[in-house]
Amino acid sequence: MYWTILLLAGVFEVGFTTCLKMSGGFTRLWPTVAFCVCALASFGLLTLSLKGIPLGTAYAVWTGIGAAGTLLMGIWLFKDPTTTLRLVLVCGIIGCVVGLKFIAPESH
Repeated sequence: MYWTILLLAGVFEVGFTTCLKMSGGFTRLWPTVAFCVCALASFGLLTLSLKGIPLGTAYAVWTGIGAAGTLLMGIWLFKDPTTTLRLVLVCGIIGCVVGLKFIAPESH
């Protein structure tokens, strides 16, 4: 259950970073509102996940999901550069996140 909560926290992190870009420096109302909602949800869910996942593991996984997801959203929505090296490196981030899941101690 805690890992599902952490996964959702990471998804909302991707949401708030994407909305941050779309808000135009907080000058557009709805992307700014979406940023606030996603940020609160992300931090709230991260906090809940800490009840069963060690802090360092949870934070690394949360930021890894956010980094990889935001990179992919940038490529998809904002036409950020797509190179083989960028994609290989983002696969490395995803691999590290998955690896942390498998080596994490059992939840409380």
